[in-house]
Amino acid sequence: MRKRSNITNPLVEKVLEYVYILVGSAVVAVAFNLFLLPNRVASGGVSGISTILHATLGWQPAYVQWSLNIPLFIAGVLLLGKQFGIKTLVGTAFLPFVVYLTRDVAPATNDALLGALFGGIGVGIGLGIVFRGRASTGGTDLAAQIIHKYTGLSLGTCVILIDGLIVLTAAFVFDLERALYALIALFVTSKTIDFVQVGFSNSKMAMIVTNKEEEVREAILHKIDRGVTKLHAYGGYTEKERPVLMCVVAQSEFTKLKQLVKTIDPSAFVVVMDAAEVLGEGFKRV
Repeated sequence: MRKRSNITNPLVEKVLEYVYILVGSAVVAVAFNLFLLPNRVASGGVSGISTILHATLGWQPAYVQWSLNIPLFIAGVLLLGKQFGIKTLVGTAFLPFVVYLTRDVAPATNDALLGALFGGIGVGIGLGIVFRGRASTGGTDLAAQIIHKYTGLSLGTCVILIDGLIVLTAAFVFDLERALYALIALFVTSKTIDFVQVGFSNSKMAMIVTNKEEEVREAILHKIDRGVTKLHAYGGYTEKERPVLMCVVAQSEFTKLKQLVKTIDPSAFVVVMDAAEVLGEGFKRV
C-alpha cells in the first residue's frame, strides 16, 4: 500500500491557519449574540465585560470589545514581546467585527440555562478552531499573561482571577443566578475546547507486564496487526528487570487484545487507559 506523503505546502498551511482564525472567531461572535448576550450570561473575558456594560450602560458590545482588545494587544506586544504576531491581531479585531455584523440577530433562546449551555458550546467550538490556527482572540488572555509576568502567579491562576472577578461583578450587577449560569458557560466552554482539540477518545493504550512477553508481542503484531514498544522497567519489590509492552489499539480491537493476553498469560498485569489523541502510522496522520 502506498503511503500518503506527509509533506505539506507551507503556503496552504498558512492560509488554513488564517481560515481557522476567521471561522473560529465568527463562531464565537455568533454564539455570543445568539445565546450569551440576550440572556445576560457574562462568562468571563472581554465578552463578559461587554455583556455587563451593555446591560448597565447600553454600550454596543462590539465597540467595548474593540476598545479593550486592541489596547490589550498593543500592551501585550510592548510588555511581552512580538510573540503574538499578526494572527492574534486578526482574531482580536475580527471577532468584534462579526459581533457588530450580527448584532440584530434574534436570540436563539430566552432561557438563561439553555443560553449558558449552548453559548458555552458555541464559544468553545469557536475558540478550539482558533487555537487550531495557532492563535488566540486576545482579550483577557493577554491581560492574564501580563499579570503572570509581573506578579509571578501561575498563568492559570491569573485567568481564574480575571474571569472570577468578571463573574463576581455579574453577580452584583445582575443576580447570583446569572453568575451561576456564567460559571456553567465557562465550564462547558473549557470542555468543548478540549473536545475540538483532541476529539473523543476512541483508542486505548495498554501497558502489559508478563513473563511471556515474546508470545504476547508476537500475538499483538500478527493477530491484531498493531505495533508494540518494549520498555525497560524494574520490579519495585524484586528489583529485577521486567520488560513492559506498550501498545495502542482502536476501541474495537481492545476486547481482542484483552482476550489474547489472557489466553497467553492469565497472570499478566495489564493497565489500560484512554489515549486522547494518537498520531502516526495506523492512526491519525500528523
